Amino acid sequence: QVQLVESGGGVVQAGGSLRLSCAASGRTFNTYPMAWFRQAAGKEREFVAAISGIGSDTRYADSVKGRSTMSRDKAKNTMYLQMNSLKADDTAVYYCAGRTTSFYYTRVYLSAVDYTHWGQGTQVTVSS
Repeated sequence: QVQLVESGGGVVQAGGSLRLSCAASGRTFNTYPMAWFRQAAGKEREFVAAISGIGSDTRYADSVKGRSTMSRDKAKNTMYLQMNSLKADDTAVYYCAGRTTSFYYTRVYLSAVDYTHWGQGTQVTVSS
C-alpha cells in the first residue's frame, strides 16, 4: 500500500522556522514529481512548492519564495520543506503529494489535480 506521511508541523512564533517531512512507503518516490500544498481554514488548497521527478527543477509559490526550500533524501525516501521567516499567513494544513503515472521526469507539476497520491496533512500554526 502506497502511503505518504507528513510530519514536522506545530506551533511556531512569527519569524521562526519549521522543517516539514513527507515519508513515502510502499513505493520508491525518489523519481516521481512531488509537491507541497497547503489549505488554510475556510480557503481552497493552494500550491506551495514542487520538484521534478529527477530533482533538476523546483518551483515555489510567490508567497513562500525566498523563505522555503524543498529537498529530497533518496536514501530515506523522504521529501522535506524547510520554511523560514514564518508569517501568520503561513498558518495552514500542509499536504505532500506525489504523481506516479504519466509524467515527464524533468517537468514540475503545479496543480493539485496533477497528483495521484496525498498525505493526510500536518498542521502548521504561526503565532504573531
